[in-house]
Amino acid sequence: MNGTVLVGDRGASDAQRGSTPATGSRDARHHRAAGHVQMTNPTESAPATESSAPTGTSPDAEATSASQPTSQSAPPPSPKPGPRPKPGPRPGVASEPVVTHLVTADPHRFGRIDESGVVWLKTDDGEREIGSWQAGTVEEGLAHFGRRFDDLATEVEILEERLTARSGDPRKAQGAAKHLLDELPNAHVIGDVAALQRRLEAIVGSADEVAETIRAEREKTRADAVARKEVLATEAEQIGADATNWKSAGDRLREILDEWKSIKGVDRKTDDALWKRYAKARDAFNRRRGAHFAELDRERAGAKERKEALIARAEELSGSTDWGPTSAKFRELLAEWKASGRAPRDTDEALWQRFKAAQDVFFGARNAASSERDAEFSANATAKIALLDAAEKAIDPAADLDAARREFRSFRDQWDELGKVPRDQMHSLEARARALEKRIRDAEDAQWQRTDPEALARAAQFADRAAQLEDQARKAAERGKDRDAAKLRDQAAQWREWADAAENAVTDR
Repeated sequence: MNGTVLVGDRGASDAQRGSTPATGSRDARHHRAAGHVQMTNPTESAPATESSAPTGTSPDAEATSASQPTSQSAPPPSPKPGPRPKPGPRPGVASEPVVTHLVTADPHRFGRIDESGVVWLKTDDGEREIGSWQAGTVEEGLAHFGRRFDDLATEVEILEERLTARSGDPRKAQGAAKHLLDELPNAHVIGDVAALQRRLEAIVGSADEVAETIRAEREKTRADAVARKEVLATEAEQIGADATNWKSAGDRLREILDEWKSIKGVDRKTDDALWKRYAKARDAFNRRRGAHFAELDRERAGAKERKEALIARAEELSGSTDWGPTSAKFRELLAEWKASGRAPRDTDEALWQRFKAAQDVFFGARNAASSERDAEFSANATAKIALLDAAEKAIDPAADLDAARREFRSFRDQWDELGKVPRDQMHSLEARARALEKRIRDAEDAQWQRTDPEALARAAQFADRAAQLEDQARKAAERGKDRDAAKLRDQAAQWREWADAAENAVTDR
């Protein structure tokens, strides 16, 4: 209809304004809130309801386009009013930027409607006819075309927001801006069209830069994601090849997998290649861990067999009363047990309890026997102490050596009959018995030395030699050999001294 607006009555006019996208209707707002740019063609006129010919006082009128005036002498029949517009569907969660305000143009600055209803847009190059208004007052007409400009400006602002927020495809925003630029010269709107054109040109010009920025950011994100997955894959390969701390290594592989799933932005080909590395490393780790535990199971089964054999030997020895040798054998069995390794966890403790029970039987019997023996030894010690006390008083070799010998022989016979004593008293009691024996032996040695024939003969020889030298000295003096006599007298004195010493030694004994 080339921008011409017709209206039949006030109600129809309201319905018309509610259904046109130029009014900023709820449907249009819903589409914008849902993140969809409603590319309304502003060059198309709003749908109009035909009405009967106007009267001088009625607001009902027939508006015709500037290029085709309407004859008031032959009005067309009045049509039935159309249905009231229904609200559009409720939008979902917005996925793109939402315009927070609507641009409200001042239509008086940028356009006018003349007396004949022709609508004019003011531009830098002059006025341009954009349509005809016959549906109401001039103010209503200006508001109508201003709202259509606001709707177009809203679409431009949505495109700007999309570029600023870098949501969606900048190429699509660029294409939408070019489409609006192409239609802008024929748009039936009143507003700052020149400014709107500059904004659209800015969108077209900046879209390539924004697209390149987004591409670079995505490439960086992809490179970072690839690098991180490379690090994770390398770590997984190290774990798969070398790790032997199975619990912590298995936990780390699961942590790597959780982090792996959170990393986005890697292309399918690269991601598949990296995933194959991780999966291969994980499989290698699982194979090594499975082989380790299989070998461990075999070793534990062997340890179980060895320990069962040791238990059988321990049970055979448990009834022995050969305390010393059997104790040594049990020590050997325990050393073999420690060297046999661990049996399966569910049986190892039970095996140990069986082995320990056999040990306890033997060592319990040995301890009972030791307790009985210790009581006997303690009684023996008490008796030996009493025997020693009596012997130490009765035996006196200095008074009567023969009587002392008889007492000691009687003491020794009684001592041997009393038997063993506790280990901690053995040395002290034996020392007292040896001291008693030493007293008799020392007395015997002293007596022998006093009656030693060799000592007496030696003393007599020394005296005889002294007498011979004294006789020779006397004869030398008689012959006048005084020097020889003096020398012989000195020698005789020396031998006499030795003879006296020998006699004194025998006497002192």
